[in-house]
Amino acid sequence: MRLFEGDTLLIATHNLGKLAEFEALLAPFGITCKSNRDFGLAEPEETEKTFVGNARIKAAAAVKATGLPALADDSGIEIDALGGAPGVHTADWAETGQGRDFRIAMTRAWDELEAINAAEPRTARFRATLVLLWPDAYEEVFEGSVEGHVVWPMRGETGHGYDPIFKPVGYNRTFGEMSADEKNKLSHRARALEKLAACLPSQRLSQ
Repeated sequence: MRLFEGDTLLIATHNLGKLAEFEALLAPFGITCKSNRDFGLAEPEETEKTFVGNARIKAAAAVKATGLPALADDSGIEIDALGGAPGVHTADWAETGQGRDFRIAMTRAWDELEAINAAEPRTARFRATLVLLWPDAYEEVFEGSVEGHVVWPMRGETGHGYDPIFKPVGYNRTFGEMSADEKNKLSHRARALEKLAACLPSQRLSQ
C-alpha cells in the first residue's frame, strides 16, 4: 500500500455536502481538502454501472486536469425492496434540470415503496467507494457501508442527500437528525475512510 505524503488532497467532487464530510474526516490527519470547484473542473459523465467504476472516472478526470493526486467518491443508497435501486443512480433521481433536489428523490423512493406495498422494515444501506489515484495511475480502493431502514416522513435538516429518510440500525434517529460529528462516526463514508487511513502517515494525526 502506498502512503499519501502530501498535505493537500484534491477531492474530485462538486458536492459541498460530501466535501464538508471529507474535510471533517481528514482534518485530524493534517490534510487540507480542495475540490473540483477550486480548479474550475467540469463534472465528468458517470457512465459505469458500479460505484467503483464511477469513482475511477471522477478521479481520473481530476488527475488528468490538474496533475495532482485525487480522491473520488461514488456512493449511494440501495433499497432492498426496490432491487437495490437507486444505487449508482442515487444522484440521478434528484436531477431536475435546474440542479439536484433530493426531496424529489426521497419522495420518489417512498412512493415506489408504497406502490409495491413493500414490507416493513424497509431495509436499505448506504455504500461508499473511494478511489485514491496518483498521476502515475497507481490507485487504492476503499469501501464502506452502513445498514439501516428507510422511514417516512423525512426527518431532520442536517446532512445531505437521502439522510432524512435513512435510519441506521441501532439508532432511533435518521442521519438527517444527527450532528455532523455523530454521523461521521458511523457513516458509510467514515467507514471507507477508516480504511483509507492506512495510506495516511499516522504521525500526522492531531493530538
